[in-house]
Amino acid sequence: MHRFVKTFPAMPWHMLSAFLFVLPALLVLLALPGTSARAHEVRPAIADIAITADGALHADIRLNLEALLAGIGPQHKNTQDSPNAAQYDALRKLPPAELRQRFEQRRAEIIKAIELKVDGKPVHLVFKGLEIPPVGNLAVARTSVLKLAARLPLPAQAFTWRWPRDYGDIVLRVALEKGRQGNAQAIDGGVDGGTPAYIYAGLVRGGEESPPISLKEVQPPSQWDVFSRYIVIGFEHILPKGTDHILFVVGLFLLSASIPSLLWQISSFTLAHTITLGLAMAGYISAPSSIVEPLIAASIVYVAVENIITGKLHVWRPVIVFLFGLLHGLGFASVLAELGLPEGRFTAGLVGFNIGVEIGQLTVIALCFLAVGFWFRNKPWYRSRITIPASLVVAAIGTWWFLERTVLA
Repeated sequence: MHRFVKTFPAMPWHMLSAFLFVLPALLVLLALPGTSARAHEVRPAIADIAITADGALHADIRLNLEALLAGIGPQHKNTQDSPNAAQYDALRKLPPAELRQRFEQRRAEIIKAIELKVDGKPVHLVFKGLEIPPVGNLAVARTSVLKLAARLPLPAQAFTWRWPRDYGDIVLRVALEKGRQGNAQAIDGGVDGGTPAYIYAGLVRGGEESPPISLKEVQPPSQWDVFSRYIVIGFEHILPKGTDHILFVVGLFLLSASIPSLLWQISSFTLAHTITLGLAMAGYISAPSSIVEPLIAASIVYVAVENIITGKLHVWRPVIVFLFGLLHGLGFASVLAELGLPEGRFTAGLVGFNIGVEIGQLTVIALCFLAVGFWFRNKPWYRSRITIPASLVVAAIGTWWFLERTVLA
């Protein structure tokens, strides 16, 4: 115990020194293009589709209308990365009436590009309305709701949905309105106002077609279908989409590229985010993203700074990582909540998603080993030339994200 106390680093002084090293890197980062406080992340649209017993289909599509009109798609992480960023910013400032006029000029083209097929045959989509919120805070992306409808020819086996590639990805959630099946829940909530009973929920890549969604059998997809599909969704949330989670895992790797060290940290992180992900999806806990996202950025900074001030895994590190894992679990839950889970398949979807996240994290660790760990981890200069410089970069990026999600929001 005495030996441990002697090796415990002087935290305040070393943390101050580390931040003095981080500051120049942060200033460079702030000078780079595309770091405007009004850069909005390019996120998937969300389509809530309700089907009635007589074959009426109603779709409410929540999307960033300005990004769609400006031609900013999934090839960009945020709007400021696009050459059309100025056009997007101008559209973002328009009041609802003027933005609606811009949409009307392209309405037929936009809707025609969305493909709905029943048993392989195209079905015409009808425009039913567009809801555009007031301008509000320009630092926050505005979410509009595009309302479409169709009449499905019955009897029919299944329908598919294709979202244009240039529009980005879309989360597709399909529910049966009350009366369609025994005690089915309505699209706007369950019989007790709870979560809709989705017969399908999943991410559809832009330009790709959804799997066939049954119109004949109202039973939810099999346990295996949900399990396997959500493994892919969980993996994709880490690679390539989860940049903040990737950076956190890289920070864990940088302290020590030894297997025992990584096992302690990854096990602690995994246990923690599994707990909060499960509790959040079951409805027992919740936290607004305005709190969770800045704290996730702060966790990245802490891990990176600790890498700089200490050269070994201290006893408190897995405990701190566990606490940060609780935060990251809430971040994972916000993604999974957008997708929803098919009725009666809560456990299969949750476990599959969590396994996909773990595979993604382990892939990040494996890539770090292939890049530097395997070749250089036993070199005497590994810490001075790899751990500390890389941790400075990670800390700078995490600091910028924290500022972007708080004072610059």
